[in-house]
Amino acid sequence: MTQPLVQNASLPAAVEAPWWKGAAIYQIYPRSFADSNGDGIGDLAGITARLDYVASLGVDAIWLSPFYPSPMDDFGYDIADYEGIDPIFGTLADFDALVARAHALGLKVTTDLVFAHTSDQHAWFAESRASKENDKADWYVWADAKPDGSPPTNWQSVFGGPAWTWDARRGQYYMHNFLGSQPQLNVHNPEVQDALLGVVRFWLDRGVDGFRIDAINFSMHDPELRDNPPAPPSNKVRTRPFDFQQKIHNQSHPDIPLFLERIRALTDQYPGSFTVAEVGGDDAVREMKLFTAGEGRLNSAYGFDFLYADRLTPQLVREAAEQWPDAPGLGWPSWAFENHDAPRAVSRWTPEGVDPAAYARMKMALLCALRGNIILYNGEELGLDQVEIPFELVKDPEALKNWPLTLSRDGARTPLPWVAGETNAGFSSADPWLPLGSAHGALAVDRQQADPASLLNLTRHLVAQRAAHPALRLGRDARWIAEGDLLGFDRIADGEHIRCLFNLGGATIDIADHGKGGAPVAALNGADPAHLPPCGALWLKLEGTN
Repeated sequence: MTQPLVQNASLPAAVEAPWWKGAAIYQIYPRSFADSNGDGIGDLAGITARLDYVASLGVDAIWLSPFYPSPMDDFGYDIADYEGIDPIFGTLADFDALVARAHALGLKVTTDLVFAHTSDQHAWFAESRASKENDKADWYVWADAKPDGSPPTNWQSVFGGPAWTWDARRGQYYMHNFLGSQPQLNVHNPEVQDALLGVVRFWLDRGVDGFRIDAINFSMHDPELRDNPPAPPSNKVRTRPFDFQQKIHNQSHPDIPLFLERIRALTDQYPGSFTVAEVGGDDAVREMKLFTAGEGRLNSAYGFDFLYADRLTPQLVREAAEQWPDAPGLGWPSWAFENHDAPRAVSRWTPEGVDPAAYARMKMALLCALRGNIILYNGEELGLDQVEIPFELVKDPEALKNWPLTLSRDGARTPLPWVAGETNAGFSSADPWLPLGSAHGALAVDRQQADPASLLNLTRHLVAQRAAHPALRLGRDARWIAEGDLLGFDRIADGEHIRCLFNLGGATIDIADHGKGGAPVAALNGADPAHLPPCGALWLKLEGTN
């Protein structure tokens, strides 16, 4: 049981800023959130029915993972129609009802857009592959075989194997950075860009407030089709051919920011719109800054600093945050500890011998203290751990291709537990598409709602405090501490100064020199201004702004 949050008697008013700046965003994975029709798969109506719960967290917005028509080879990230709803999730009318309910509750709605590739079932690709001379012949990346019949380049796909597949209809190879059923769009083509901008406008006109743009640094390739050089030697285990190359020519073309400027020019026509890029890879920080530079590109970006980290250390947090100082022209970061592509953080990070529940409380306090936007993944507020999915039930195509060396993403995509003791913990009356975690029933929403000391209720308190304190929502960082297991930093804005201290380890730390004169705003796991027990977390309000 955690100590209750210590709250100030009065809280300063929130600073005026765009709604998204410093926002808390709640990611919903539709397949696993709530099933309204008893088919074992979550859907839009299920989300709408549970939006009161999401609003109760105090978040500013939701982010919906893909719900578009799709053969589901990559569970929605292979889109067959950008302007529709897959029948398993519902209808456009269901989507409109979701947006209306979210807005009535004060929640903004952001959706996923995948602009690097489509499904091979998309009508655009069907036309493009039909011949070398048609209106969409150049909408995808096609190239002739080498004289010996081999692929045009040595590029490798993320999910394993060459990034080229032969198509007999055209007598050419088509490129795909991911699955062979996810052909690469030729985003260099102005007609393709126009079509994608039409998609943006379609959803903005339906009331969407913003977009998370998936894998945007994969959206343009080197038109000269030059081979990638080999990667330098590494101590990391290489599980895919992709890991053996420097990804220079198959992605990250310098014209990508020009396309992003077109997206931003369109979204600026809809006041309050928000755009955030997902950027992975070896050069992610440089690209994130490039994609968000100035006022003419995307509003924010996030990478994988924390999502794939196998340990949480003070140095990791400090280095990630210090790459985004409060400086003119520099973009605004977003941070996620968990999402649908990464193992649950409480399973990755909790040190041996440390209570996972206590660690989850500290982790949530750290996320809510970071400068930037914060993204909570559904179930993170419940402390869900990674589920071990047996091979015969694995759905993740990447894990199936690279088994057993690539951990299945399915373990973080399992259904949410709503009601302890009900069939499938209240997620669905039918067998769910993935099994629930065996320990997740005890963490169900109904149980945590009734427990004032639960992680769920703590999350609500922390998100509320973040929203209420200008220093936490919008302030600059200062005075970093990264010593052993001790992490500390100050957040400063508008005359408010809050010091944030965290013990990431399993032994008590003396913090008397750091905690002097501070009034606790939050104190977790037995923390006080003199001591941080294991997993202790402390937010202190200080006088002055030095």
